[in-house]
Amino acid sequence: MSEKVVSLEKLKALIGPLRRNSKKIVFTNGCFDLLHVGHVRSLEAARALGDLLVVGLNSDNSVARLKGPDRPIVEENHRSEVLAALACVDYIVAFSEDDPLKLITAVKPDFLVKSADWDPKMIIGRDVVEARGGIVTSTPEVGGISTTILIQRIQNLLQ
Repeated sequence: MSEKVVSLEKLKALIGPLRRNSKKIVFTNGCFDLLHVGHVRSLEAARALGDLLVVGLNSDNSVARLKGPDRPIVEENHRSEVLAALACVDYIVAFSEDDPLKLITAVKPDFLVKSADWDPKMIIGRDVVEARGGIVTSTPEVGGISTTILIQRIQNLLQ
């Protein structure tokens, strides 16, 4: 397993000194099931906002609750390993809750980032980040690509 995949406790210990040195922490989260170009572009854009990108990764149980019993397609350990291979990702922390609020509250990011397909008012953790003077922003959406679309294309090929 990559050194980028850490527990929340380890992450807090790692980012403490960086925060004291005025490094900007960026946070995003998601399932990242069937990693695709939209994910990669979003992660690269998020990383460009600060000095360190933390990715909150939904656990397998969390993905199943959010997306349905046939998901995830790719198990958590493999999803985290693929994310860790990306140069733009500094740390990955899995979470089992349905949303990342607990993680966002603990990480205290300077930037909270989601893709443009999210309604800004519906972004979990927005109030926590903005209350600390942080910024909630979005990355451009890559049209015509999503995990759901990829799954549908594969299913159509198999019929």
